[in-house]
Amino acid sequence: MAGDRHRAVLVLTNSYDVTADVVLRILADRRVPVVRVDPGADLHAGALLTAHYSTGEQRGTLCTSSRVLDLCNVRSVWVRRPSPHEAPPGMAEHDAKFAGAQAFWGTGGILASLPGAHYVNHPWCIRNAEYKPVQLAVASRSEFLIPDTVITADPGEARRFCADQPGGAVYKPIWDSRYRDAEGTAQQVWVRGVDPAEITDAVSACPHLFQAKVSKLFDVRVTVVGTRLFGVRIDSPDLDWRHRQALMTCTPVEIPESVARSVVAYLGELRLTYGAFDFAVTAAGDWYFLECNPNGQWAWQPAETTDGIAHALADQLEKGPDT
Repeated sequence: MAGDRHRAVLVLTNSYDVTADVVLRILADRRVPVVRVDPGADLHAGALLTAHYSTGEQRGTLCTSSRVLDLCNVRSVWVRRPSPHEAPPGMAEHDAKFAGAQAFWGTGGILASLPGAHYVNHPWCIRNAEYKPVQLAVASRSEFLIPDTVITADPGEARRFCADQPGGAVYKPIWDSRYRDAEGTAQQVWVRGVDPAEITDAVSACPHLFQAKVSKLFDVRVTVVGTRLFGVRIDSPDLDWRHRQALMTCTPVEIPESVARSVVAYLGELRLTYGAFDFAVTAAGDWYFLECNPNGQWAWQPAETTDGIAHALADQLEKGPDT
């Protein structure tokens, strides 16, 4: 409808998100109105968000330094990389915890329930899809091949599982938690091989994820936007290609029809419009599902692939909700 041309795309992301800029330039060329805001930061720096609810009516406004947005006039919401909902700086600890929780549930709730908006992806769907156990369960139902996996805080079970894997086992964190060593230096926990003998009773402190090591020939990243799939083969000398990305090479790869069908089923069950899937591919041509990031980065891929993903995202945001 002609009126839809005036409905804005709301982009929730931080001010340093250069990946979002790629899509916003395309929307600007198409003359699609866009409002970009980082609610976790901007609402402490002059932006204002208000919502009204009454019987049969919902309305509200978001005021930034340059725009006043009618919350009932949003065609799409792109949940990219917004800052966490926190308290304003300088508050006492207990007051800050209270204010931060109110911001999370209040601001987050308003922006997650805009009437008639198309979400890419909805924030609650993102959170649900970030749980590794959920990913593995849905992947199994979607008929992906999955490496044998155990999640346990039982050291004996962990040792038995790893010892039973003929090709070896790997450890990977269940969540990309912030970690600092004894000197306070930030550390990244990469996927790595595990010898059963090195598993100690310290495993009992929290759940750990151990997985059969896939004898892979290469990795694949499949980025999905709506019904469009973009596959890239990744060749890396490392078990975890993220470790030294300067050493990896990326080339487009064809996605088998069986994998594409499973991708569609997976996204459908988790109600996702966007997903970044990682696979390990064997010499026999078997594609093993490793994970799906519902908000994964994509602009690091070859220029042709990045351009295709950017235009597919712009298409999704421009079209708004399905009618």
